Formats: sequence, structure tokens, C-alpha cells
Amino acid sequence: VLSANPEKQKGLRDWRKRVGEDEAKKISQRAARRGTVVHKICEDYLNNQEEYINGAMPDALEMFNSLKPFLDENLNNIHAQEVALYSDHLGIAGRVDCIAEWDGVPVILDFKTSNKSKKLEWVNDYFMQCAGYAAMYFERTGFPIKDIVVAIMVAGDEPQIFKGKVSKWLPPLKKMIDEFKKNL
Repeated sequence: VLSANPEKQKGLRDWRKRVGEDEAKKISQRAARRGTVVHKICEDYLNNQEEYINGAMPDALEMFNSLKPFLDENLNNIHAQEVALYSDHLGIAGRVDCIAEWDGVPVILDFKTSNKSKKLEWVNDYFMQCAGYAAMYFERTGFPIKDIVVAIMVAGDEPQIFKGKVSKWLPPLKKMIDEFKKNL
């Protein structure tokens, strides 16, 4: 639903024109591979698996290591990881990265990787995605989650920790879902 956003699609088309189709494909594939590896490291670490870094490439390990102190200091009481969720009400489904407590508050935690730092206004889709997970989790369990943490591991830089409220991001998500359904 969120990837079908016309503004996002236009931005991707413009970027592909700027860097060229072949280069865009290489960058996208590299980023997808790295993101998958970093997500797996995070998941294994939070599952207390001793071998969580085995075979990790240096760039993925560096990204995880930048986030690790934040996880150690703030994250506790993991409720779920990599769980498939769906909502009959919203008509969407997805796989949440982590549902846990951040500073003692239940949150939807989403892990992202990036080559460069992001501005808050550039990550609206991330917040809408997390709001959707909160709605799905509530619909499936009856357990309300009101807060969102988006942890972006930035290549060669400090991680960015963005926080938000589900109540702010659920209405724009619903609007995106309605637009998506109209265009089917």
C-alpha cells in the first residue's frame, strides 16, 4: 500500500533517471541484502543467540554495533519479533520487526538501514507502517500499543532514533489505504 504512493513512485523514477537504471538496480540490490542481514543480526541478538554476528559483513556489523548500545539501554520485555500480522478492518497484512518496551513503554519497533541520515519528514511511511502494525496487533490480541520507535542504522554514522504516536499516523495510513483501494 505505502509503496504505491504516487509521490514515492515519482521520487523513485526521478532517482533512477539521475543515477541510471543499471546503477539504481545495483544500489537497490546491495541495500536490500544489507538490510536483510542487519535485520537478522538484530533479531538474533534480541533472541539471545550467541552466534548473532557469525558471517556478517563488516558494513552490516558496523551498522548493528552502532545501534546495540541503544537497544541495551532502552529495550526490554520483548512481546514479539518477526510476527506476521493482519487486519480485517484495514485490509492489510505485514510482518512486524519487534514489539517490545522502550523505556518501559510498549512500542512497535522498526529497524531500518540507510546510506545517509534522514530528516524526520522523509520517514512518514515508516511511521504509517508501524501504526498499521499497532492496529493489526490490537485487532489480533486486544493489547493496545500507542508508541512507535523507528531505529535507522546509518552507514558510517550514528543511528537515528525517531519516536512517534500511533494516533498521529493511523489516520494518514487509512487515507493511503483508501487511495490504494480506489486505484485497484
